[in-house]
Amino acid sequence: MTRRFDSILIGAGQAAPTLAGRLTKAGQQIAFVERKLFGGTCVNTGCTPTKAMVASARVAHQARRASEYGVQVASPVTVDMKAIKARKDKIVANSSTGVEKSLREMKNCTVFHEHARFVSSHEVQVGVETIVADQIFINVGGRAATPDMPGIKEIPYLTNTSILELETLPRHLVVVGGSYVGLEFAQMFRRFGSEVTVVEKGSRLVSHEDEDISAAIKEIFEKEGVHLRLNAECIAFEKSGDDIAVQVDCTDGDPAVPGSHVLLAVGRVPNTDDLGLEKAGVAVDKRGFIVVDEQLRTNVEGIWALGDCNGKGAFTHTSYNDFEIVAANLLDGEPRRVTDRISAHALYIDPPLGSVGMTETEVRKSGKPALIGIRPMSRIARAIEKGETAGFMKVLVDAESKKILGASILGTGGDEAIHCILDTMYSGAPYTLLTHAMHIHPTVSELIPTTFEDLKPLS
Repeated sequence: MTRRFDSILIGAGQAAPTLAGRLTKAGQQIAFVERKLFGGTCVNTGCTPTKAMVASARVAHQARRASEYGVQVASPVTVDMKAIKARKDKIVANSSTGVEKSLREMKNCTVFHEHARFVSSHEVQVGVETIVADQIFINVGGRAATPDMPGIKEIPYLTNTSILELETLPRHLVVVGGSYVGLEFAQMFRRFGSEVTVVEKGSRLVSHEDEDISAAIKEIFEKEGVHLRLNAECIAFEKSGDDIAVQVDCTDGDPAVPGSHVLLAVGRVPNTDDLGLEKAGVAVDKRGFIVVDEQLRTNVEGIWALGDCNGKGAFTHTSYNDFEIVAANLLDGEPRRVTDRISAHALYIDPPLGSVGMTETEVRKSGKPALIGIRPMSRIARAIEKGETAGFMKVLVDAESKKILGASILGTGGDEAIHCILDTMYSGAPYTLLTHAMHIHPTVSELIPTTFEDLKPLS
């Protein structure tokens, strides 16, 4: 049986459901295909569940610090993992079912809860049916990478998905990978009460950030009692009684770390290997990401790829922006492109890191004449009042045009405060727009203009 539609959307991540709404309002009959969970990574195994659990971990951490604020709390502070999971599951279910409900109730939208596989460039098999459309939008996301490390097939291990289902607290969680996913879970479970060790192959944490940021994050984690094993060049695994021994072969410390649980947090791969893309003639790169142009078009006319599967970004906000780019070009006559956006991301440890534009390392490599301003959070009244003075602000400015090149805020409220810098960058205005603005006191944001007022040449 073959059914024809104007458009087919594959995958219910952040980009496709909203695009479905725009297409149906434009009068199209669309088919929406999702094989598993509506809402994609963000809603089901990413932002929503992890931030819910981060919130629980923060409460536990603050409860242990209560005496610093003159508040007495019964000691010791413990957590109920079943209750934490139940809270997280409720939040996730509300979001996921909401996405599915909106699609099923959408006029001119036919939902298929099936696995989609291409039959040809514009034919897709869903269950026993074949659906056809001139326009196809792929939004299938990604999943945790599981590299073939020595011994990995001989041990049980966790990923960012399976760790969310734990109802008992790990005695000792060994996290392999010292970047976004690994650090978030490491701090979370340390605050829940687990012993935690982070094993990182590189010489520092979050190696794509500037060295001063990596050093500050290392200090934050060590202060909370997280063990760090850097320069772990030869990572391997083996059973050791009831434990799992993680071989690290570091220059310092024991050559192996015994743990009760192992979390692999070593990157992501796109969910493109079982779509039959070869039958559609859609090109992918050596890592499996779908190759797209500046308007997110693939090499096959009438097929687009949005979200994590196109390799243009690995965040919810980049996925949603992909929707905006496609909708603007197709429906609004507005020629928006991927290169229009300014890079922006956050690391949701506590305190969080918000970063926009170029890093200091990138500015130095560019050779641009630049200015830099740095202000420690210990000199920000709001941070002092909250008792959260770890971290710093850093801003970078083009010395000639006075436009902002980039900024990072590692500190309380940094993931929110960074947006006033990001919006100024989008406006194309010089940094003096911020120094002339009157910000509200007492906030973290009010010290952003002060940081810009104290610029010095980047030597």
